[in-house]
Amino acid sequence: MPTRLIFDNNLSPRLPAALRPTFPGSIHVREAGLDRATDREVWEFARVHAYAIVTKDDDFRQLAFLHGAPPKVIWVKLGNCATGAIINLLRQRQDSVATFLADDTASLLILRLPPSMTGSAQPLP
Repeated sequence: MPTRLIFDNNLSPRLPAALRPTFPGSIHVREAGLDRATDREVWEFARVHAYAIVTKDDDFRQLAFLHGAPPKVIWVKLGNCATGAIINLLRQRQDSVATFLADDTASLLILRLPPSMTGSAQPLP
């Protein structure tokens, strides 16, 4: 079971340090020398080294459906947002992430803000 997170290149390299108290042992792909790696290379690194991949990339969602775990994939569905929004989301959903990581049958966790917190405009009548 992965207990550490590896943050994909499409996420800020500042995330692991900010989230280390909550998710110890987490790294960014850059720290692993994978900043120019393909998705499959990141997938294989995460599988071999027991990391769960945190990403905004739909390709990892597809790999999770195709191959299952390991590695597990945490797909952050926030669109363009500040790094702080991702930090807050992962901290707020820490229990959900822990449950997901402990579940041997789960391969994909989708994290997003509830509609009431997205701040998106309502359509006009």
